[in-house]
Amino acid sequence: MDDDFQMPPVGGMNGEELDFGGDDVPILKVGEEKEIEQGLKKKLAKEGEGYETPENGDEVEVHYTGTLMDGTKFDSSRDRGTPFKFTLGQGQVIKGWDIGIKTMKKGENAVFTIPPELAYGESGSPPTIPANATLQFDVELLSWVSVKDICKDGGVFKKILAEGEKWENPKDPDEVLVKYKARLEDGTVVAKSDGVEFTVKDGHFCLAFAKAVKTMKKGEKVLLTVKPQYGFGEKGKPASGDDGAVPPNATLEIDLELVSWKTVSEITDDKKVMKKILKEGEGYERPNEGATVRVKLIGKLQDGTVFLKKGHGEDEEPFEFKTDEEQVIDGLDRAVMKMKKGEVALVTIEPEYAFGSSESKQELAVVPPNSTVYYEVELLSFDKERESWDMNTEEKIEAAGKKKEEGNALFKAGKYARASTRYEKAVKFIEYDSSFSEDEKKQAKALKVTCNLNNAACKLKLKDYKQAEKLCTKVLEQESTNVKALYRRSQAYIELADLDLAEFDIKKALEIDPNNREVKLEYRRLKEKMKEYNKKEAKLYGNMFAKLK
Repeated sequence: MDDDFQMPPVGGMNGEELDFGGDDVPILKVGEEKEIEQGLKKKLAKEGEGYETPENGDEVEVHYTGTLMDGTKFDSSRDRGTPFKFTLGQGQVIKGWDIGIKTMKKGENAVFTIPPELAYGESGSPPTIPANATLQFDVELLSWVSVKDICKDGGVFKKILAEGEKWENPKDPDEVLVKYKARLEDGTVVAKSDGVEFTVKDGHFCLAFAKAVKTMKKGEKVLLTVKPQYGFGEKGKPASGDDGAVPPNATLEIDLELVSWKTVSEITDDKKVMKKILKEGEGYERPNEGATVRVKLIGKLQDGTVFLKKGHGEDEEPFEFKTDEEQVIDGLDRAVMKMKKGEVALVTIEPEYAFGSSESKQELAVVPPNSTVYYEVELLSFDKERESWDMNTEEKIEAAGKKKEEGNALFKAGKYARASTRYEKAVKFIEYDSSFSEDEKKQAKALKVTCNLNNAACKLKLKDYKQAEKLCTKVLEQESTNVKALYRRSQAYIELADLDLAEFDIKKALEIDPNNREVKLEYRRLKEKMKEYNKKEAKLYGNMFAKLK
């Protein structure tokens, strides 16, 4: 055979990308043969390494020997002494190869028996391969370079040139530092940088950057092939500064290295408190609610004015505070509970979680109303509040009682959300009481009932009527005649427009305590609601009948 034998595709493929499925790799023992699909058989000659197999788009390197079924050899890369390279799943080889090699591991040796339909068909490949010939290929998969279609539409292909570290990838809010060089297909360099930083979601240079970096690891180097829809499209890009022009509909080749990135996380769901890690911390532990933390702090305004500096002097002790005790602004409190020991972070806090609409006189400057503030925080150390699993039964009951009292104080101060979390924590301390003595079980039950009732009152204030109803139901499962639980559940039912259920609970509460003034007032309110409801229904049906007439 000629040295340039290129395993031509079956007629009619025209180099289009193929996807044969075949994700279920057959499990074979050495010497065993199985049919993969469509009459293609595979016999394992030597096991490969690991578990990974190549995918469509990967650049594979193989040695092979091809023979007819009578043993006549028609081609061999081994004889030439040069491995054969091709891109898998692109129609560059016969179908049987594209299907079969996807089932192989690195270093594996297999013999494929390929029917004519997956080889050269009726036409054959004269003069060496007759028409309708079944072929055998002894193939060794030497290696492959992963090439991923990262947008799944053929718009951006990523070829890994150097593997990165660990397993994490940057996310949309993160700030990445990259090096890159972008070229046209003829090799003309149109842009390059030895280090540029940008937020992933905002991107840089072209749309492909944001797509690619989210698939990369720290230190990874890749070659991107970028089609116009992820480059500069039909319009192209004029030359500007040091960057060259990109013609319309140009495909770009970009060498891209992800040097590092700073993780940016959303501390609150509304994205009004954001934390950017400047230096990674140690381990996995983070402060919990009630932890004592020691930090270095610098607080700044948007214009750079420093209004607070703690723990930075030579002889100055670190700034110490307890989390979830309102000893610092809410946004800072929440952010520190998401940090690890030794971590340094920049925390951006909008007014709602900072000093609000009021002016605030701080240590070094005044914070104007409605200011977004920035804190550089280093978490030096912390002592977590003890968790329930670290306590004996007596300590659990004591801790639950303390949290209940804290909740009561917060409720009286009108801080219902924070009070609610205290009651929830109290219940968690005594949730599992199988190891409690009989006396401790009674104490725990009384605490659970009180905390769930008080929490239901918080939820009613917070207009979370579903949760209020659930908490009251928990109490009634333990004490079916608890008047407060019936009363508060009826309040929740009224707000949820379950008036029949509300009436049932109120009537039951009045049976138990006929003189309860609060329940009587609630019954009066319910009757007014029912009257309103009946009027609305009557009007609705009246209109319907009028229309029918």
